Amino acid sequence: MSQTADRIASLVMEQLDGLPVRSIRMMGGWLFYVEERIFGGIYDSEELMVRITDTSRRFLPDSLPEPPYPGAKPMLPCTILDDRDKLRQMVMEMCPELPARKPNKK
Repeated sequence: MSQTADRIASLVMEQLDGLPVRSIRMMGGWLFYVEERIFGGIYDSEELMVRITDTSRRFLPDSLPEPPYPGAKPMLPCTILDDRDKLRQMVMEMCPELPARKPNKK
């Protein structure tokens, strides 16, 4: 993953500082969790992509769904990364709409 993706990941975490959000580096990209539910990530496109929910559609009305990498389910490019308040509100309002984390198989 490039330095660009790392900088974007740092910016995302800076914007969401203080919320129940964490990030992990995974398979060459970054995944972002809110209350242990994946809300988005940085993939091949090196931009924050978020899961499609009613809330994300409302906050990102001009974003067109696109797969973050070949074969993936479409996600929305996040165009509000520079608007801290709007981004924070979107992420927290998305949380109840996101699937719970699946338990690890033993």
